[in-house]
Amino acid sequence: MRGWRPATEEALYGPRGFYRRPEGPAGHFRTSVHASPLFAGAVARLLRLVDEALAHPAELAFVDLGAGRGELVSAVLRALPAEVASRARGYAVERAARPTGLDHRIEWLPEPPPGVTGLLFANEWLDNVPVDEVEVDARGVPRLVLVDADGTECPGEPVGGADARWLERWWPLTHTTGGPPPVEGLRAEIGLPRDTAWASAVAALGRGLAVAVDYGHSAGARPPFGTLTGFREGRETAPVPDGSCDITAHVALDACALPGGRLLSQRDALRMLGVSGERPSLALASTDPAAYVRALAGAGEAAELTARGGLGDFGWLTQPVGIPDPLPGPLPHPDPEQPST
Repeated sequence: MRGWRPATEEALYGPRGFYRRPEGPAGHFRTSVHASPLFAGAVARLLRLVDEALAHPAELAFVDLGAGRGELVSAVLRALPAEVASRARGYAVERAARPTGLDHRIEWLPEPPPGVTGLLFANEWLDNVPVDEVEVDARGVPRLVLVDADGTECPGEPVGGADARWLERWWPLTHTTGGPPPVEGLRAEIGLPRDTAWASAVAALGRGLAVAVDYGHSAGARPPFGTLTGFREGRETAPVPDGSCDITAHVALDACALPGGRLLSQRDALRMLGVSGERPSLALASTDPAAYVRALAGAGEAAELTARGGLGDFGWLTQPVGIPDPLPGPLPHPDPEQPST
């Protein structure tokens, strides 16, 4: 047996891993990218705002981090006006092999390109950065959870070092002075590898904006039993680290945030980018029925992307690099205290 982090790493990205299967992620779950072309259109508008903030550089990068089969980067490039598209260069960052027929303007890479200028967009990437699972034992001690290839679990060693410091800062499970005693069975995911992965991705960007989009949670509202789960063929299932299913857990986005970053919901972010979900006027139905039907379909797609209890609850973590935040809206999230490493 071993911890969930190495087990997930092999199950997702090993030679026979889930993300190397020919059907790709879209064969097993539906993201905002697959829900509607409105999502790619909104990201393209965000790229144009970044372009303006950068004073229209000769080369404008769009880095799709965790690109799947290149669906988002392809759609974003298609949605750009000619003048911006002529300067745009797409980068798809993914461990799987490059799919056939992908637009020749898109470079396929295993790691983010260093020093580019533009927009780095990580849609549902951080939730697939493997993390270890922790559970409180009968004595109130947080211990690593070990797992076998068939999903069988058992308790491991007590958590220590940087992992223990991360838990204490971001997801405390143990007794504190004046607080309630620890409860046997409480669980958490140690998000330190995600903090490190996000910091590394942001550091690769020369100038521009980095955005991470994921289901997440914040301090004060952590799920008491963790969020580790699996997905197979569109359905949630038990997480089994044998390569047969996706293994994912929600992200402590507040812990990932770097100084100057901010957190907002997908619902708010997309509304800032023109995706509102408002129904078209009934008057349009009498003057232009075809346009009304198209507008009504678009409103339905926008409503799905921004719905409470659904895709609208995704968190957006935005991180400007060398430019003012180009996305209009609330003030930046306060600079968080970073965990010790």
